[in-house]
Amino acid sequence: MQRRIWGFLSILMICSILWITGCTIQTHQKPQDKQVYKPVVYTTIYPMYDFTYQIGKDKIDLRKMIPPGAEPHDWEPTAKLMAELEKADVFIYNGVNMEPWVDKLLGAIQNEKLIVVEASQGIDLLTLQEHTHEESHDKEDHYGAYDPHVWLDPLNAIKQAETIKNALIKADESNQKFYETNFEVFADELKKLDKNFQERLRNIKRREVVVAHAAFGYMAKRYDLEQIAITGLSPQQEPSAVKMAEISDFVKNHQLKYIFFETLTSPRLAQVLAKETGARTEVLNPIGGLTEEEIKAGKNYISVMEENLSTLIKALGE
Repeated sequence: MQRRIWGFLSILMICSILWITGCTIQTHQKPQDKQVYKPVVYTTIYPMYDFTYQIGKDKIDLRKMIPPGAEPHDWEPTAKLMAELEKADVFIYNGVNMEPWVDKLLGAIQNEKLIVVEASQGIDLLTLQEHTHEESHDKEDHYGAYDPHVWLDPLNAIKQAETIKNALIKADESNQKFYETNFEVFADELKKLDKNFQERLRNIKRREVVVAHAAFGYMAKRYDLEQIAITGLSPQQEPSAVKMAEISDFVKNHQLKYIFFETLTSPRLAQVLAKETGARTEVLNPIGGLTEEEIKAGKNYISVMEENLSTLIKALGE
């Protein structure tokens, strides 16, 4: 009997030792690396997406709200997208009524921690008549009196990128240096782009640019061009017969060779005017939204702006 008791106690002691050892091993095991949280950042139009990507890169979970090829003037968020914004950290939009649905969107979601960024804040805005040299008839539409296409001046793009950088730092202070470094690199690229525009457009033969709608005012002002728009800020506007006749006479009198239209809007008006005047049509891209093909080809804000520059040289330098 005594042997059995001692045998039983021995087994208990061995089991206890093994249990304690097992606990000790588990306690000192290296814990698995936790997945690093990335701020969820939503952007509206393509320039805001691209500027944010250039600064945030792989440190953020970046999401573009407006799908490729969509005309940003007409697009509106879905109920599903509004629900997703409830869990976002940062929301970046251009402003100046480029996204007329933003106020309604922000009023509908409940997300007190959401950092809201109007990237055009602090930029000197142009009214329509300031850059078309005519009275604006767009004041009563949803764009208001000001041109929202501020990013088409690369120096304005730097200001917008800086505003975005500050918002990312606010959302993710641990990566402040990363965001600041990327911003400086991107700002240098934009300065080089501006310098290239300045140098190559300085001695062109013509300075008048006839466009389908008045999206290029900031570019025109920056590089001393004259924008003549078939329609106002809204690409859906239909010009009067008198307006079309005036522009037709202008094109003929100034011997202009090109009428510009855009990738995401109908070329019909530009084609009608070109046929009337003997001019050709060409694309000048306001970069409000890239097509699926452009994105697959690896294009971005700077590459498309460089294409715009080449197009202007061809059209105005002939």
